[in-house]
Amino acid sequence: MSVRLSMVASAPLVFAMAPPAQGGAGPVWVQFLPFAAILAIFYFIILMPMRKRQKKVQEFRDALKVGDKVITTSGMYGSITRLNDRSVQLQVADKVRIEVSRAAVGGYQGQEPVVQDTGSM
Repeated sequence: MSVRLSMVASAPLVFAMAPPAQGGAGPVWVQFLPFAAILAIFYFIILMPMRKRQKKVQEFRDALKVGDKVITTSGMYGSITRLNDRSVQLQVADKVRIEVSRAAVGGYQGQEPVVQDTGSM
């Protein structure tokens, strides 16, 4: 009984040690086709839409101007009173102005937000 069991257990080793079969395995580049297909699918499903979204957000931030009524990503409503390269000054109430990062401006008031909240912190 133990002889049969050891013969059955060693069968995979015998096949693993056998020389590779001669014949047309095909060109090497054919083996990379599934990998290339997966990369192409990944690009079109994930990377391409992400780049479009980033471009849209950047265009929105570049188009901000004094007087625009905006909402920040944290939910504060205000009107832009001053702009510079990195920040925006918002008037949120009479005589109340706050300065926030340009990246914190999420969209125009009353419209769909341009910047989508990822929900991560």
